[in-house]
Amino acid sequence: MVKVIRLHRQGGPEVLQFEDIALPAPGPGEVHIKVEAIGLNRSEAMYRAGRYPVPANLPCLIGYEAAGTILRLGDGVEGFAVGDKVSVVPKFQLGTYGVWGEEAIVPAHALLPAPPGLSMAEAASVWMQYMTALAIVEVAGVGPGDAAIIRAASSSVGIAAIQLANWAGATSIACTRTGAKAEALKSLGAAHVVATEEEDLVARTMEITGGKGARCAFDPVGGPYVFTLASSLAERGILFIYGGLSETETPYAHWPCAMKGASMRGWVASEIWNHPERYRKYQGLVYQGLAEGHLKPVIAKTFALDEIAEANRYLESNRQVGKIVVTV
Repeated sequence: MVKVIRLHRQGGPEVLQFEDIALPAPGPGEVHIKVEAIGLNRSEAMYRAGRYPVPANLPCLIGYEAAGTILRLGDGVEGFAVGDKVSVVPKFQLGTYGVWGEEAIVPAHALLPAPPGLSMAEAASVWMQYMTALAIVEVAGVGPGDAAIIRAASSSVGIAAIQLANWAGATSIACTRTGAKAEALKSLGAAHVVATEEEDLVARTMEITGGKGARCAFDPVGGPYVFTLASSLAERGILFIYGGLSETETPYAHWPCAMKGASMRGWVASEIWNHPERYRKYQGLVYQGLAEGHLKPVIAKTFALDEIAEANRYLESNRQVGKIVVTV
């Protein structure tokens, strides 16, 4: 019997329920892992709360990013062996599998070798954040002379975007609501920090870029602030919306985009990992960045498995700078 978290109803962190279950043998194309660390994501919290665009099939397991050790292989699994250290990439729909527990069955296609030199906590903090933040490299192609506006910059994805922009030679402009996290963001490599509730983002961006504007803006929040972000772009800039944390309608910022020939588009990490050639290419880039020190997972705080409800509360408090990890 192993301890897992199962979701029987949706709501606040208090609905997370521990159960002792006997895991079945892994089926064809599946792998049984001992979970050693779990990386928390906003999408899981929204799914738990009933605010995610994919409906829940209750009761269900939950969680889709982790690191651990392979215990058993299902039929047809190649490229992995019992005892391998692996990272679980969120390449499956929430609620179909779940890694919040002591052990888990996961599809082999959602596994990658744990990056060398990282702790298990760090290995659970890699793939969602970097594959999401890669929009600014893969689509916007930021480089020297460009600026990238990064909203919610203290999140794990925000910090990943700062690191990727810096590695590409671009100027990172980290956005945070107040100045409380400014020094932390600067210490993590942000070239500039703008407190959006205290400063004029458009004016600051134009000052930083000499009136050119930013090559891209990377936003997980949405809502009416997209007009400000679009107004901060350069000619033919790109505004990425990769989340809906505002939980309000996100309008199309027509005139700010139209006047600059800019675009506003959605983005999710599966846009890379659902395409094998792109996925292979950017796996290699992330491994290279980690090995060379350009990329480094930042862990805000760790919790024990029996504290997972408190970890969810901390995630939703917006106090963190970096990834929240649950160790098993």
